[in-house]
Amino acid sequence: MSGATLAAQTVVRLAALALIVLGVLIWTGVSDALIPFHILVGLVLVVALWTLAILAALAQTRTGVAALAVLWGLVVILLGITQQRLVPGGAHWTIQVLHLLVGLAAVAMAELLAGGIRRGRPRPAGG
Repeated sequence: MSGATLAAQTVVRLAALALIVLGVLIWTGVSDALIPFHILVGLVLVVALWTLAILAALAQTRTGVAALAVLWGLVVILLGITQQRLVPGGAHWTIQVLHLLVGLAAVAMAELLAGGIRRGRPRPAGG
């Protein structure tokens, strides 16, 4: 399971880096043509997050974070595909910042899950 954990964690990290770079390019107006690629990489990140959630559940560690990560992945997807329609006009930057924060929270959850999987299931006291 550690190989799958490392692979999923690496995918999350690389996707996060790519998403930040793409997001900055999109936000600064360099190219809106990058948006479909940004969406695709975002979906890859969510699938890797869900993979870590499943691995954590199977390892019986961080099960609360795993459950939250599954729901959070849905939030990431829903916000990502609807953000252009939310708060149009001059205040749209607030949605863009929210989108960034939601994505960073997904990465943080992935890191928590991967760390929990690597440490293994907590042992009962005295045993």
